[in-house]
This record gives sequence, C-alpha cells and structure tokens, in this order.
Amino acid sequence: MSVGIKDMRAFCAIVEEGNISHAAQRLDAAQPALSRQIKRIEEELGVKLFDRGARTIRLTEAGRVFYTRVEKIIGMLDGTIRELHDIGKGSGGSIRIGTITTSGAMILPELISRFHAQYPDVTFEIWESEGARILDMLDSRRIEIAVTRTAVDGENYGSLVLPHEPFVMLMNANNSCGEKPNEVRISELKDWPLIIPLRWKSIFISSCRERGFEPNIFCVSDSFVQGLLMVKMGLGIAMFPMSSQTLMMTDGDLICKRLVEPEMTTHTVVCWLKNQTLSTACKNFVKMFERLFVEGRIDVD
Repeated sequence: MSVGIKDMRAFCAIVEEGNISHAAQRLDAAQPALSRQIKRIEEELGVKLFDRGARTIRLTEAGRVFYTRVEKIIGMLDGTIRELHDIGKGSGGSIRIGTITTSGAMILPELISRFHAQYPDVTFEIWESEGARILDMLDSRRIEIAVTRTAVDGENYGSLVLPHEPFVMLMNANNSCGEKPNEVRISELKDWPLIIPLRWKSIFISSCRERGFEPNIFCVSDSFVQGLLMVKMGLGIAMFPMSSQTLMMTDGDLICKRLVEPEMTTHTVVCWLKNQTLSTACKNFVKMFERLFVEGRIDVD
C-alpha cells in the first residue's frame, strides 16, 4: 500500500480547513472515513502528522515537512492537467492569479473587466497573500501569474515591471501632520506613531536616522486593511504605495500626502514561470496587461 494523490488531497484539506469535520464537508466525505484515511497514511509513513486537540488539530514537525512537499506535488499535477486541457481550447479556460493586496486591488479589476469583455468564456481564480507566499504558489504551480512587489530572478521567471511609484502617508484628518497640503517631509513625521510595511521598514528607519531622529514605529504590518483601519481609529500614520490612494480616499476623514525629502519608491512586478507552458488564455491576459500598463513589447510564447 502507498500514499496516493487522493490521500495527499485529503491531508491538504485537513491542514487548510483546520479540522477534520470541515475537511470532510469540503471533500464530501464522511468524517470517520477521513479520520481512518489519515490514520492509515500515518501508519504507512511511520510518523505522526497531526497533534489532535479537542476541537482543532495541529501539524507535527513531520506533518509540516510532508505538507510542504505534498502542496508542491498537487500544485504541479493540477497545473500540468490544466495545461493539457487548455491546449487547443483557444479563448476558453481558467486563469489562476496570486496577488498582494496593494498591487492587485489597483490593477486587476480594470484588467479583468476589459479581458472579460473580449474573452467572456475565461474564468478566474484569485489568491491573495504576501509576496513570498505568492511566489511559493507560483513555484508549485498553484497559480500561473504572480502580481507582487518582490524582485524576481530573470533566469527562472518571465516578468513585466510597472514604472516606479512613490509612497504616500495616510493620516486621519483630525490628527494630521506636515505644513503642505499634499506633501509631507520625512522629518515632519518625527515623534508621530507610524505604521510601516515590513518590506520597507529598514530603508525607512535608515532615512530617518540620516535626518537625526529615531522613528516612532507603532506597528509593522503588511496588511493594507489593518493599516487603513488603524489610521481611521487615530492610532497612527500609515505608509502605502501611491497606487493605493484611490482605495483609501473613499472616507472624508482621511488625508493622503506624498512622502518627500527623501522620496521613496516601489514598483509592481507581474511574473510567471519560464519552464511552464502558459495556457492560451493566460498568454492573452499577459499581453493585455502589457498593452494597458507597460511600455514596450515582450515575448510570452
């Protein structure tokens, strides 16, 4: 007896759902049968995969290693099957995209709307997470396209890079800083409680120290939603890419100022695996993205 793909899918369902009951519902299986299946897998592997509690279960160290490997196996298998199904389908099929919040929220709605008007039979699966996790999903072929702000290796990935964009500081109108209405110097942020993305924490601190002060970083967070809510509650001033500005300014109690002296910039990267055959729908999607957002041409065939 060996561990098959059905066993792997059952194991992943339990990990992702957090308990056997929810996993059984997702798999349309009986809970006792699923429990027996996991017990058989553990006996087959000779290790304990889960520590079982009263209501939840947690992965053991062996379970974490097994999940990392199994997730990649299932991703590669599903990706290969989709590639085979998409061959010759033309304008149909499904596009799987992984994105970070600040980039995807600004790019994808308009792009998908235009793409859907031209290719109405194409469907989408969209995953949202932080940049490193999105690239992991791309490597395991859970997704075909990654939208991130993380630099990628040109040897393994094809990519399109958007122009650099500056950062802005989001603040509560009742608790704002800066002499100018549309700009704020980094020195003017001294002593104010700040909410800074983890990715740019080091460079932000260095810029403050060059100007003779230590920033009062109240919170380090890569969550756009959490940062926005904390600003609305008056807990601090948050740093975001400028492209996020339209998402923030739906509330009259918020003020957005461009960060200057010095200006800090970031950029969005759209990438895919070079060794993976993109579906026809995915190629069309990348080409439309390039036409809308990027100057110049790139070969995605």
